[in-house]
Amino acid sequence: MTRIAVVSAGLSQPSSTRLLADRLAAATERALADGGREVTLDVIELRDHAHDLANNLVTGFAPPRLRETIERVTAAEGIIAVTPIFNASYSGLFKTFFDVLEADSLIGTPVLIGATGGTARHSLALEHAVRPMFTYLRAVVVPTSVYAASEDWASGQSDGLNARIARAAGEFADTLGVGRPSRPVDPYADPVPFTQLLGDTAR
Repeated sequence: MTRIAVVSAGLSQPSSTRLLADRLAAATERALADGGREVTLDVIELRDHAHDLANNLVTGFAPPRLRETIERVTAAEGIIAVTPIFNASYSGLFKTFFDVLEADSLIGTPVLIGATGGTARHSLALEHAVRPMFTYLRAVVVPTSVYAASEDWASGQSDGLNARIARAAGEFADTLGVGRPSRPVDPYADPVPFTQLLGDTAR
């Protein structure tokens, strides 16, 4: 069973961002099914964690509900991440979520990126903003990113969008089959008890 976290940073409800995330998830599910693999989709709406994310930035600690969500994302075998584009870049909510993750938590994780916006002029934001962020986090971003402008949802105009979704989902499914490398070992994960340290000093 392949578990995929679907992260949507849409602000409205319903939102085109969530719609694109769902379309990418469904296409990935079909692509994996063609290879005889089952998938579990874990959909996460970041708008539900907006206040907790702000508190996390200020205090440095994630409230329990946000911590659980972070663990679900970082433990997934792959991530579909979709953001609305504002002022030619990702939304603040989207960036804040990935800012609060541990630095090494996405190493080697396959990621399919998507974005929505009112005009096709913002489509390059995926390449100059979203992709570099995940590359910095050392995730494995699939070659095809998917941008959907308002006109892409119009009747008779969706063929191009459908083709991009299918191609990106196929690449993502292929990447998921490679497997995720082991994460670096945390040297502080199993600390020596303080009493033992005192005992060593006494000797």
